[in-house]
Amino acid sequence: MLRPLLLATALVLPGAMAAPAFAQSAQTEASEPATLSLTASGEVSIAPDMAVVTAGAVTRGETAAEALRANSRLMNEVFAALDEAGITGNDRQTSNLSVNPVYASQDPNRSRPQSSDREIVGYEARNTVTAVVRDLDSLGQTIDALVDSGANELQGVSFSAEDPAEARNEARRRAVAKLNDLRDLYADAAGFTVLGLQSISESGGYSEPMMMRSAGMAMDESTPVAAGEVTVRVTVNASWRIDD
Repeated sequence: MLRPLLLATALVLPGAMAAPAFAQSAQTEASEPATLSLTASGEVSIAPDMAVVTAGAVTRGETAAEALRANSRLMNEVFAALDEAGITGNDRQTSNLSVNPVYASQDPNRSRPQSSDREIVGYEARNTVTAVVRDLDSLGQTIDALVDSGANELQGVSFSAEDPAEARNEARRRAVAKLNDLRDLYADAAGFTVLGLQSISESGGYSEPMMMRSAGMAMDESTPVAAGEVTVRVTVNASWRIDD
């Protein structure tokens, strides 16, 4: 008669032990407040005070050395033009230098069977320099000087602000104001009470430069360039504890 009693006790014990754990888990979940999480962006447009010009020279030759020598001659003149414009030191930097083979399939002047498309028919050298122009009034003349000196590739011009800190702070204020408006709107529409701020973080703060790209190299007496505006944008994320 003792054995059945022991089995019954063994079956009851696991259930008796699990009940307090379930009650504790439910109590923990109930104690966690609901939250409202929102994201908003603020932006400010300001006038740029500097431009970044990316230009360079592309040359070809029968050998890699020949292509590079021809490129070096042009780029020496390009750097001399930058010196003349007062763009020196940290305001200029070589952003790309490469020498690559030119294959028959890339040469529009050659007609070859398909089997010889991978035949090397020459070499192409490319040297690109990025220059900062701080006097926007002279930007057009600077571009002209680069092209006149030998630059045969103008990849683009971007405008930016050297110190956008004040504009970025204003963008932050606008983003937070939007967040507060959205928080109040949701609280009113859904009928809950905001208990307090739980977290706030920032992401995606950046200055969006205005880009100008040029496909051709034909220039008038002075290349017209419009600086426009630079947009400074900041995104803010926030969460609030709420009581529904």
